[in-house]
Amino acid sequence: MKAYVFPGQGAQFSGMGKDLYDSSEQAKALFEKANEVLGFRITDIMFNGTADELKQTNVTQPAVFLHAVIGAITLGADFKPAMVAGHSLGEFSALVAAGAMSFEDGLRLVAIRANAMQKACEAAPSTMAAVLGLEDEVVERICEETPGVVVAANYNCPGQLVISGEVAAVEKACENLKAAGAKRALILPVGGAFHSPMMEPARAELAEAIEKTNIQNPICPVYQNVVAKGVTEAAEIKQNLISQLTGAVKWTQSVRQMIADGATHFTEIGPGAVLTGLVKKIDKEVTTENL
Repeated sequence: MKAYVFPGQGAQFSGMGKDLYDSSEQAKALFEKANEVLGFRITDIMFNGTADELKQTNVTQPAVFLHAVIGAITLGADFKPAMVAGHSLGEFSALVAAGAMSFEDGLRLVAIRANAMQKACEAAPSTMAAVLGLEDEVVERICEETPGVVVAANYNCPGQLVISGEVAAVEKACENLKAAGAKRALILPVGGAFHSPMMEPARAELAEAIEKTNIQNPICPVYQNVVAKGVTEAAEIKQNLISQLTGAVKWTQSVRQMIADGATHFTEIGPGAVLTGLVKKIDKEVTTENL
């Protein structure tokens, strides 16, 4: 059974998507439609922009989304997923690829999400940290015991977890995690505390936009971040998507559930190869490829 996975923020690179634009009239038309929807030529930045230009939140998230979604659409009849999933932002790509929402609606939501997250980051100092070499339960317990807002945010693969929250709380948790035996507890160069209660203002803003968006039942189960199981009902998809900004990305749990449900072959569509690397760390037996 084939599973398709879609990357999140951080996978961007200068030149991303240009091969698609140049080799497919369908892709070119979709990229130009995206320029129209966004109100600026994101393709110019994707194809020729500097790393700093690509790091701007209002560019990064739509850019990664576009590369992934247009990559899936241009596969045409060859795109036959038994199941799909996306990491954080990638969940929007997965939903569009699986027919749960239109290309334009998905892009609009991603743009609203990026701007809302940027505002939430500016409203209160917050950060994230990567934690290596500890059991999930130990990380969760230390976060709970640390004063202030700090939570487990991204369950990327066994022994690799990202925590998120207030700057002081994350720094204190890192000290405690190292004392508990973490190989590393490293503050990440990110703008804020994604997938934590610090994103509540962004969640509220995005929720309003999601409620107004036409979301349909997808062509296959979408394994959503906050529940780590296949979802096929539009109403449930909406609620999980709204919860995602303040909820954890349960990637390890999602991949394990996909494998338990029959996935044997994982294809990552979009920039980079981060997710196939994580899938291999979760289960060495499955086949992976990148498109």
